[in-house]
Amino acid sequence: MPRKLPFRVIHVSGQDESYRAAELNYHSPLTKGWQASRYCLYPQDIVIQLENRSRLRKIQILSHQYLIATKIEFFVGDIPDEQSQDIENARYTRLGYVSLSDNEKTGYKARELKSVHVDAIGLYLKLNIHKNHINKYNIYNQVGIIAINVIGDEIRRPTDLTDPDVYLDPDKRRAIEADPSLEGLYNKPDFISPLDDLAFDMYQDPEIAGIIRKLEKKKQEAVLQERFEYAKKLKAAISELQKVGEKLGKFEVEKRQAVENEDYDKAKLKKVQMDEYRLQVYKDLNLPDLLETSGSRHPQTIDLEPIRQPTPPRLQELSYRTPPQTPPPRTPYDERPLPAMKNKDQKPTSDSPPPPRTPYDERLLPTKPPPVPEEDDPPPESSSGITGEPEPMGEKELREASYAIDVFGEPLVSKAYSKTWSYREDALLAVYKQVQESSVSGKEECRNLLKATIFLVKRAIDDKVYAVFKAGLHLLRMILTEYIAKHKLQKQDYVYAVEKTIPNLLHKGGDTAARCREDSKSFVLEEASFPDVKSTNIVPHECTKPIKLSLAPRQAQSQCEIVESLYRQLGIKTNSGLTVDNLMQFCVTALGHNSGEVREVAERIIKELYKEAKEPVKDYLPPDNEKNRKITLYRQLYEYFDRVDGKPSKSEVKKRKSDDERKKQQEIEMLQQQLQQLKDMASGKQVLAKPVDESILENKKAPPRKQDAKKKNDKKKKDDDDISMYNMDNICIFCGERNESFTEEGLDLHYWKHCPMLKRCTNCKQVVEIASYTEHLLTECELKTNYQRCPRCTEAIPKSDFDEHTAAKSCNVARTGTNHCPLCHQNIGAGEEGWKSHLMSREGCKQNPRRLLALNKTPAAGKTKAAPKGKKTPR
Repeated sequence: MPRKLPFRVIHVSGQDESYRAAELNYHSPLTKGWQASRYCLYPQDIVIQLENRSRLRKIQILSHQYLIATKIEFFVGDIPDEQSQDIENARYTRLGYVSLSDNEKTGYKARELKSVHVDAIGLYLKLNIHKNHINKYNIYNQVGIIAINVIGDEIRRPTDLTDPDVYLDPDKRRAIEADPSLEGLYNKPDFISPLDDLAFDMYQDPEIAGIIRKLEKKKQEAVLQERFEYAKKLKAAISELQKVGEKLGKFEVEKRQAVENEDYDKAKLKKVQMDEYRLQVYKDLNLPDLLETSGSRHPQTIDLEPIRQPTPPRLQELSYRTPPQTPPPRTPYDERPLPAMKNKDQKPTSDSPPPPRTPYDERLLPTKPPPVPEEDDPPPESSSGITGEPEPMGEKELREASYAIDVFGEPLVSKAYSKTWSYREDALLAVYKQVQESSVSGKEECRNLLKATIFLVKRAIDDKVYAVFKAGLHLLRMILTEYIAKHKLQKQDYVYAVEKTIPNLLHKGGDTAARCREDSKSFVLEEASFPDVKSTNIVPHECTKPIKLSLAPRQAQSQCEIVESLYRQLGIKTNSGLTVDNLMQFCVTALGHNSGEVREVAERIIKELYKEAKEPVKDYLPPDNEKNRKITLYRQLYEYFDRVDGKPSKSEVKKRKSDDERKKQQEIEMLQQQLQQLKDMASGKQVLAKPVDESILENKKAPPRKQDAKKKNDKKKKDDDDISMYNMDNICIFCGERNESFTEEGLDLHYWKHCPMLKRCTNCKQVVEIASYTEHLLTECELKTNYQRCPRCTEAIPKSDFDEHTAAKSCNVARTGTNHCPLCHQNIGAGEEGWKSHLMSREGCKQNPRRLLALNKTPAAGKTKAAPKGKKTPR
């Protein structure tokens, strides 16, 4: 049968001087484990040597809570028979690898236990440890392993390895030879005792662990001798000692922490507490008779109940109660995940051993739902306590509620765990009365009572029965408004009470029952207004944590509605706990939820917030451009922002622009029509006059018709000038300059060197309009992948400088309804005329070197109207 194999570390590639590899040779609650040296090179190697050549069945690794390796590879090493037993002669075979979680979900407070089942023979085990996960606590890029456990069978003689007798102890082998019928009891080649599990030694007091192993061996002997009553008592004693060992292991850790903090009074108190508790347990269990150290084969009757009774006066004075953040560590019999053994307000330390993470425990459902009471009035404050006898608690429930049992006693807590809702309600009423009438004076005792009460409140909030849920809210209200203030506890105790219960309240907000949803939301808003709770800002802080996109729609909508109500109730005033930052981060995440109701509430919060904060809100949303306006949600937000700012919406601007273009086209067509008539009249042709829109001619200041024959020549000259306005030869279509030298080659030279409306791209050397230079860099340039648009100034910024540019927020914000110059970075007039005035006038862009060249030229007569912008010249 496989068992725990002793070993020692014989090689390590590197180690921290405070956390040496020798720590891995021993398992106890005080084990600190091994850590790699700071800024070491990866991978790191650890080689352990087994006491004897063995067949490995199971390897267990307990990882550090935040110094976590990404991967660990396993190699088993063996030495050929003809060579000496030396590590240099070992030949390794790769067994495989395991990957470790980054532990972000647990807040780096729990340790991961990896168990690997193997089947390999050897004398050495090598661990190849790869680089670490990155997190804010691992500042030196280290990896850490708290403990290693190897389970297998020692090979005692070179026989057939398939023979299960090879792995039996000599005593057991002799027993089987004497009575072959016992072979099935001992020959269990795949059974691994829970006492050999790594979690057993890591969280058990070493002395208690040794006694448990002795009792386990006694139990096996009793079974062989058919002393079943004795075996039953031994089994019960082992179960009790496991709880005692866990508690003593926790006390040992607390004593070590007190010594490190130089709090020697507390350390002495813990030592006395442990000694008295240990002696009391030994006395209650009558250990000498259980172990039969007096030689008796028929031990006295052992009453195990005293362990469940209240502690004697001296022990009660010393107080065995510990904060809920340091519950008893997990053993193989306990399915509850364990946090690290440390105070909540401390930074994670490698000395505080957290437990392995375990799968979520699924609770059994009753065959029939409990009856729901008709009445929903709050429970009276003067409850008479609990009556009746509920069903006994299971082993798992006893472990889970061990802290509350220490404070309130098992009878009351068993009612809180009862399947009958009336018992659960009675338990909360009794707790309410006990807490309200509590006369404890010590701060530590007050906090212990508070934390045990909060544990029961959390269960009540999650209860399916409305009456129990309401009783839990009533109890929590009293804690926040009366108890903490009465005993003059600190603000951190308010934070603890709210921080522990608000996730349950937010979850209850997604309940199928409408009254449960509304009551949970109302209570969150109510506790946010309690004076002592309000000053901590803990409620807004917890509620505005971004939701997960996988969150159920009803629960997500409820949380969004709570945040909306908190914003209306508290605003974003100083010290309200709500800021543009946490509100917008919450809302932007909610906008990605697949439920329309959730997005609708988030959109309402953003719109209300924009009325108050304006521009900072836009920093958390995608840039306002045509691409994003194609998304309905963002288009509606941007149009709402425009209306709040008093600007026309993009759709209105687009419609107005379309109308202007249509009117302009009509005017052009009418002017072309008039021009053709003038040409026909000048050539002496007989034309039929068509009606002319006088308003158009007036708007364009077209000259009236001249009927006087004496002015015919003047009219002809003016007509020629009008015709020349539409002659595009020898004219730059960008700046409007007319020059006889502007042949095809002359225009190319002008575009390349002189036109003030154009510039050469610094990357691809193509000549482009300055007005479209930004779009060229982002969409057309050969190096367009090297640029990214700034959401504030809309310019093309090199990606190498983008983070620094956006973080500085010193660029000139591009305003709606204006152009933004990529040369001087200023906002200028709208439209084409704005560009011409800025790039060509005497007071225009100081960063345009061609502007002065154009101003120094003598203006040519008869300049024409510039063509529409957008045309690009060839390279």
